[in-house]
Amino acid sequence: MNRCRRYLISGKVQGVFFRASTQDTARQLQLSGFARNLHDGRVEVVACGDESSLRRLEAWLRKSPGYARVDNVIVEDIAARAFTDFEAR
Repeated sequence: MNRCRRYLISGKVQGVFFRASTQDTARQLQLSGFARNLHDGRVEVVACGDESSLRRLEAWLRKSPGYARVDNVIVEDIAARAFTDFEAR
C-alpha cells in the first residue's frame, strides 16, 4: 500500500543541488512526488511509495547529502496523491 509523506527540510539546502540529489535518490527508491524550494529557505519534499522506501528517504534526507547541511526535518503523513514520477521543481 502506498503512503505519502511531506518533509520540510531546513538548513543549508538551497543552491547546493539538494533537490536534484533528492530526485535521484527518490527515483532509485521508486518513489513519486517532488522536491521544491520554499521562499523561507527550506525545501519541501512530498514523496509517495512503500513504507520502507519512505523510511530510507527520510534517513538519507537527515544525513546532509552532498554540500547540504540539514539542521531539521519535519515529517508529516499526508493524504495519498497520484504522481507518475519524482521531479525537482
